This record gives sequence, structure tokens and C-alpha cells, in this order.
Amino acid sequence: MSDLFLRVLTSVEAEEDAPPADRVISGAPKFTTWNHEDRDGLYCGIWESTPGHWRISYDEWEFCHILSGHSIITDADGTEFELKAGDSFILRPGFSGSWNVIETTRKEYVIRT
Repeated sequence: MSDLFLRVLTSVEAEEDAPPADRVISGAPKFTTWNHEDRDGLYCGIWESTPGHWRISYDEWEFCHILSGHSIITDADGTEFELKAGDSFILRPGFSGSWNVIETTRKEYVIRT
């Protein structure tokens, strides 16, 4: 068995979701996720959200790379981080704040629980 895993987006079934209603601040964001790997506490793939604003709270570690769109993440202290295509960042366990999708945003992610 090879240690190289190659999968194209079209070979992964999309999962549809949304933030819990009690976390939504504004809009009606909808998520589409193409999860490429799900094992041993590791998840990676591509996630997309339509515009909307919701509260976030992280118990896991996540690396993200924005592929397209425009979003603003605001931390618990009110500091805003504007995100556009090409931006990469890490959300660590304990991070809380909000995610505001201004323009449909697509990101690559790697999550470690």
C-alpha cells in the first residue's frame, strides 16, 4: 500500500451542512464539505460556505488555506482578521469568536483532534 493518497474533488461526495441555529448571528450560511481524509483524529479536505455570520469555538487544531472568497474572523477580544485567497492561518484549541463570510469562501483544511 502506498503512503501517497491522491484524490480529486470530483471523486469525493459532498456533504451539506450549516452552523447550528443558535450560533448564527446573521444570514443563512450553508456549508459544503469534501472530506478527503477521516482517520485517527485527522480530517482534511475542502470546505465552502455561502455568506453569513456565526459564532465559532474550537476544541481542535485546524490549519486553513483560503482558495477563494472573502471572510472575516473576529476573536473574542474583537480583533478582526480579514481573509482572502492565498491566506493561510491556524486556529488553535480554545479559540472563540465569529466567522463572517462576506463572499462565498472556499478553504483547504487539516484538522487534528
